[in-house]
Amino acid sequence: MPTDDASFVDANILVYAAMEEAPQHAASRRLLEFGHNLCVSPQVLAEFYSVVTNPRRVSAPFKPAEAVSFIEQLGSRIEVVSIDPVVVQNWTRLAIERAVVGADIFDLQIVATLTAHGIRRIYTYNRQDFEGFSGLVALAPPSLDS
Repeated sequence: MPTDDASFVDANILVYAAMEEAPQHAASRRLLEFGHNLCVSPQVLAEFYSVVTNPRRVSAPFKPAEAVSFIEQLGSRIEVVSIDPVVVQNWTRLAIERAVVGADIFDLQIVATLTAHGIRRIYTYNRQDFEGFSGLVALAPPSLDS
């Protein structure tokens, strides 16, 4: 169970940390290496795998074993939180309330996961995807200049 000061990490942070040519690489890598009480969900790990192994999404896709190795290396530093029936109930309720369609459902599942685990912060480069949810703060990793 995450602590009160836990922060969730979105898939895009993982992708940029893995892709050395990305402008966000250094800041993302630094967050993963030096951040405290970081967590992800199985969904985020699957999203990471989907992106980095897809030649339509990245110029130099990872081989499956490379993607899995990156995920395994995270295991010692980042807690993987569960997605249980409460999370499903929360995201399905939110989907109806907000009339969410298509791939936006994945962000709602993240919000529902955060809510179920009492996590209030998410690190992401898509902060706008998490605006408007009471008590949730979306942050980009600090740049190396700050």
